[in-house]
Amino acid sequence: MSVSAPEKEKLDVNTRYREMVFESVKTNTSNWYLYTKRFLDIAGSLMGLVMLIPLFLIVSLLIKLEDPNGPIFFKQKRVGKHGKSFDMYKFRSMVCNAEDLKASLLKQNEASGPVFKIKSDPRITKIGKFIRRTSIDELPQLVNVLKGDMSIVGPRPALPDEVAQYTNYEKQRISVTPGLTCFWQVNGRSNISFQEWVEMDLEYIRNRNTIMDIKLILKTILVLFGSKDAY
Repeated sequence: MSVSAPEKEKLDVNTRYREMVFESVKTNTSNWYLYTKRFLDIAGSLMGLVMLIPLFLIVSLLIKLEDPNGPIFFKQKRVGKHGKSFDMYKFRSMVCNAEDLKASLLKQNEASGPVFKIKSDPRITKIGKFIRRTSIDELPQLVNVLKGDMSIVGPRPALPDEVAQYTNYEKQRISVTPGLTCFWQVNGRSNISFQEWVEMDLEYIRNRNTIMDIKLILKTILVLFGSKDAY
């Protein structure tokens, strides 16, 4: 999504204002909530991985049929809670040298802020377009949830080079464990500006509780497959 010069200037002014006046967000850190959240993460990820074995096998086969020489899974460094990095897993949806090609595509970036997104990214494979549109490419992150690197619900984990561009206000996104889904996933995804994305994540961090997590999981299931805003 491109941003016009006046809109960008307005965003920059708003960002500078927030940097001057913001008060650190406080979140729910009660033992009861954290233990319940971890229980849901372990139970949910184990159940999901077992139930999705047939789908994993089919997707793996399709990826290999299209590109026999490339890997099935894509591993990428992401930033977790308090800036700790971890390897995040996805089904590979791009050509093998996608990271090398990124620099040549930076001028085509359609996202605002430090995020990089192109709606018709030429690096995406045919099967990649399908598994991205249906969010199937994200399912291997259930392994990250089981390991504790991620939670089912939480702000999406960012790339290190994105976090390096964060303001202090935006860095509050990484004050909690990142997740598979959050408000951004169920409210527009790629059609939402980076600043709106940050505000949604901070709203979650301020107000998170078990009921909210369960509601977000259910909403995600309803919009997950075939979202027009996923790319």
